[in-house]
Amino acid sequence: MFPTDFFIFLQIILFMFITPGPPRVVIVSHTLNYGLSRSIWTALGDITANFFQGVVVVFFIGTLLSDNPQILSSLKWAGIIYLIYLAYDTLNSKIKLKRNKQKNLKSTFSFFKDGFLVAGLSPKSIIFFGTIFTSFINFSSNYFAQFFILIFTYVTLDFLTLMVYGLAANKVSIWLKGNPKFLNTISACVLIFIAIYVALSQNY
Repeated sequence: MFPTDFFIFLQIILFMFITPGPPRVVIVSHTLNYGLSRSIWTALGDITANFFQGVVVVFFIGTLLSDNPQILSSLKWAGIIYLIYLAYDTLNSKIKLKRNKQKNLKSTFSFFKDGFLVAGLSPKSIIFFGTIFTSFINFSSNYFAQFFILIFTYVTLDFLTLMVYGLAANKVSIWLKGNPKFLNTISACVLIFIAIYVALSQNY
């Protein structure tokens, strides 16, 4: 059975995806510092985390999370700490690359891990899967098929919009790369701003 109100679901997630958030900021930062081809792995890490979030929340722990907000609060602060770490890493990456280009080259797994952890530690995403996402599933009729239609749509559009952000950042990087220290400082400041915003605005 096709999911309930599928086109409304599309509108909601498209609005979510075009709004800047931690995953988009990380994609832009990685693209500016390492190139678009590397940030593809960051996007793959992001959508992998989203897929697992969807499976776990919808089929296993949705009720547990709603009854235990302290779990979401713990995830929130873990995500904030990781954003601050990424800001530090971004701020220092180019300077180290100038000193020893090979030594500071991030691995493919590192890019994937950054995307996975930033998305996976987001309570906002977990709440989305536990509340909004499940409201589009009719659990009285073949809900597995409905789930996979919705999650495939979600991760596909998420990946595409992440790449739009990456492409835009890649275009901008052509004239920003002349001053890598300035570029890193801006990227790190945005990551810190997002961390502060999440700390002050998201309460569970």
